[in-house]
Amino acid sequence: MSRAATRCCLVTVLLLASASPGPRAAEAPPRAAASDAAFLDALTWGATPSSFAQLTADGRARWLHAQLHPPAESRLPPAAQAQVDALTPPGSLFERALALDAQARAAKDIPDPEARKAAQQAFQGALNTAARNAASVWVLRALYSPDQLRERLTWFWFNRFNVHQGKSTLRAAVGDYLDTAIRPHVLGRFRDLLMASLRHPAMLRYLDNDANAAGRPNENYAREIMELHTMGVGSGYTQGDVEALARILSGVGIDLKPETPKLRPEHAADYRRDDLFAFNPNRHDYGDKVFLGTRIQGRGWPEVEEAVDLIARNPATATNVSRALATYFLGQPPDGALVARLAAVFGRTDGDIAAVMEALVREPAFTAERGGAFKDPVRYVFSALRMAYDARVIRNAGPVLGWLNRLGEGLFNRSTPDGYPLDAAAWSGPGQLATRFEIARQIGSGSAGLFKPALPDQAEEPAFPVLANGLYFAALSGTLSAATRAALDQAVSPQDWNTLYLASPEFMR
Repeated sequence: MSRAATRCCLVTVLLLASASPGPRAAEAPPRAAASDAAFLDALTWGATPSSFAQLTADGRARWLHAQLHPPAESRLPPAAQAQVDALTPPGSLFERALALDAQARAAKDIPDPEARKAAQQAFQGALNTAARNAASVWVLRALYSPDQLRERLTWFWFNRFNVHQGKSTLRAAVGDYLDTAIRPHVLGRFRDLLMASLRHPAMLRYLDNDANAAGRPNENYAREIMELHTMGVGSGYTQGDVEALARILSGVGIDLKPETPKLRPEHAADYRRDDLFAFNPNRHDYGDKVFLGTRIQGRGWPEVEEAVDLIARNPATATNVSRALATYFLGQPPDGALVARLAAVFGRTDGDIAAVMEALVREPAFTAERGGAFKDPVRYVFSALRMAYDARVIRNAGPVLGWLNRLGEGLFNRSTPDGYPLDAAAWSGPGQLATRFEIARQIGSGSAGLFKPALPDQAEEPAFPVLANGLYFAALSGTLSAATRAALDQAVSPQDWNTLYLASPEFMR
């Protein structure tokens, strides 16, 4: 069969499979190995031969405990860590922001139009490089960190507390937001995660709270905190609560000046500063507020702490967050009873995310057959690369970033604060499937530029994906449908076989 004919045939199979998963092959009943592989795949960025061997050696209970309670510091293989170190900018976010601000001001002040244009392009180039490097670091951590559950949750929580790199100069801050506000808290208390996001300049700039001041309120962030980050639409909060929270958050913003501003004597002691984050009492509304039925005395920053406590411990937050977590890891909306059980754990543990995740993993729905589930683009691409190369570290994340952009789920590229959708229906259209086939072909046919170093004087490393590996033969081959087996049997080369396997309905789920 020609490559074009094979492509046409498989795309047709995929389109049908997206509507109806199709029967399992009668001769391939579920086995313990296949169940372990599915368990591993559901909690990581994709099962690999080495991670499967680790799970088999540890057993599910020990492996899960290690994933739920990883070391504080992220761990990476030396080859991946070396790339992360090279891509991570020196200095604090404050120092980098000051340097960029000075660069922008200097470019603006150049009198010659052509020279000014060139300087402004250089400034934009610096921002683009910062964002691209941050996204590359994210890819490396996702692919190679042994703490895979933490990396899956890092994506989930970033998506929930979304910021878009295209606004203002956020390209320079989005990597720091991920590494300091999101990742350290993804298995801790939800309240701490919410506060870390609230204090980061990327969120404050993205949702305009840096412009929120007494007498000039901006409600954007206050509304999204309740609507998207915590309680959810229809959970009982009112427009009055949005207005009250905006007043509470007035003065919470960013300060690029290294010196302390001149403050009114009566509130000077209320000033707070941490890197770019600043609480400026001159900009705060000190009037009393009523928020979610509670009277909050106007007293500066402690108002923010009290409001965050009220939101994080609201039963609606427990329900809404638990539903989102379950949807993400199950690949489909959970039933109400499951959500209620998870919300009870959330409330009983004061929002302990690890405890909620452990409860979710123990639910029968977690290990049940998920015929309607469908990988979102990030999970699809990452799982394909992990299966193809296991622990071998790629040298160039550029192709990965390009594939994710083509599939509509580019890192840092969701422009609206709601984040990318979690449900499978958003990612299973014909256009999506056709694009996935082309990406499957690129990954399955060779190195696809993944092992080409960024430096022009270095040669591309020879590499070839190995998908018919030990994990495939030990656990995955027996789970394939008769239709998929028949398609694989028609492969005319290892490249064709890899492409067909990565584009199969089973690998899409």
